[in-house]
Amino acid sequence: MSAPTIVVKHGGATGGSVPRADEVLGPEALRFVAALQRRFGGRRLELLDRRQARRAEIARTGRLDFLPETADVRAADWRVAEAPPALRDRRVEITGPADRKMTINALNSGARIWLADFEDASAPTWHNVVAHQLNLIDAYDRRIDFSTAEGKSYRLRPDDELATVVMRPRGWHLDERHVLVDGAPASGALVDFGLYFFHNAARLLDRGLGPYFYLPKIESHLEARLWNDVFLHAQDLLDIPRGTIRATVLIETVTAAFEMDEILYELREHASGLNAGRWDYLFSIVKNFRDAGDAFVLPDRNAVTMTAPFMRAYTELLVRTCHRRGAHAIGGMAAVIPSRRDATANAAALAKVRDDKDREAEDGFDGSWVAHPDLVPVCREAFDAVLGDRPNQLGRTRDEVEVTADQLLDVASTQGSPTGAGLHGAVGVGLRYLEAWLRGYGAVAVFGLMEDVATAEISRSQVWQWINNGVVLSDTGEKVTADLVRRLVVEELGSLREDLGDRNFDAGRWADARDLFLRVALAEEFVDFLTLPGCELID
Repeated sequence: MSAPTIVVKHGGATGGSVPRADEVLGPEALRFVAALQRRFGGRRLELLDRRQARRAEIARTGRLDFLPETADVRAADWRVAEAPPALRDRRVEITGPADRKMTINALNSGARIWLADFEDASAPTWHNVVAHQLNLIDAYDRRIDFSTAEGKSYRLRPDDELATVVMRPRGWHLDERHVLVDGAPASGALVDFGLYFFHNAARLLDRGLGPYFYLPKIESHLEARLWNDVFLHAQDLLDIPRGTIRATVLIETVTAAFEMDEILYELREHASGLNAGRWDYLFSIVKNFRDAGDAFVLPDRNAVTMTAPFMRAYTELLVRTCHRRGAHAIGGMAAVIPSRRDATANAAALAKVRDDKDREAEDGFDGSWVAHPDLVPVCREAFDAVLGDRPNQLGRTRDEVEVTADQLLDVASTQGSPTGAGLHGAVGVGLRYLEAWLRGYGAVAVFGLMEDVATAEISRSQVWQWINNGVVLSDTGEKVTADLVRRLVVEELGSLREDLGDRNFDAGRWADARDLFLRVALAEEFVDFLTLPGCELID
């Protein structure tokens, strides 16, 4: 490798000192990251520009369709590489950030897979970027533990009882401003992937596992091709056999839904499956069709269930595509946080989760996500009932499924409407989540659900959409305006101050959360990702 100029900024306002950072940010590890950045950073920026061009085309036509130039890929008979043993049974997957406590709890949870999240469930503070890498290294070396102030201790179970780790780096859109390569910020995706792969590929192979990844926010097969090239180069640099890396792609953008076959084809030597990332998918609908009028105005977030026609088309196509190609289809998130105080409410919430997981299992999914360890048994029972002793449903190819572009875009058939309660909920979730995110917490309990960046994006994008489409709320008769949203923000913050008390409220970052929420919800031009301006406000 050549020796690029690498600067890691730390201390003071540029990120703070992270204990044991030298174990993650050694010279060889940084040279490896820099080699990836130098080789692929330019292509990444070109593809980000391509996103803007495609969005402009959607705005001009109001349409999306399957790509004519890749029709031969969709028609051809090919399959992805067979899954390694650790990824053949994925009936329950738990998600969460790689902080020290979550690392232990997720590995011990009884789930088959843990999505160790460096993306939507992890605020990308410099401390988190480095410390979470260190936590995974410690977990693989079995030297991780955690104790609470009350004296409760957490330790790992035996290796054969632990979940398999699938790590999710940041998406292509985010920079890592604390790592400069030749004077420019490195890609957050390449920093996360590169440090994890450099430190853990050999460790994992020694344990009979491998470096497995979830790939977020992909918008086209060309972005999947870039990841595949990164994988090939990384494996070659460290003398790791090609095909050792396995990746599951989140189909969480509407543009990617039209390129599922192509995405798997580009990654076929490394592909493991596709996941139905439901909340970001709704956000992507709003983002891409924000100019398309009433036909694409979504009702309240909680009214858009997976049985809505356009969501049903998306998941049916995902299962059919995956199984035709020998890839796993992984269902969406159950974000409920079980209540240990209200047995009646808890039973009702768990029943909804069970219905959701039953539907996914019956539709042919091979597994699904949960956000809380108490939901692992619920998800497992639903998939056990369908799978029995089989590891997956790859043999169920769903040949009867035919999905058209019109069906994928049939948002207008969705039941429900925008309501005052929905608007109030969007404001409440947005403010509470962003305040915690600005303090470094990416997975946050709000109103009984585990919220992350994806759900915050839905909250603020729906507010933007309703304002810009002159929506009248069905229960109150009020028109959604910027002034109405500002009033609700003031009222919400007043209630929070009363609940928390002046001292606790003033110790938080509520003013910054307010300003960020209003910036991304009321902007004249839609802000592509709230994390872009948000990262300016965190160390």
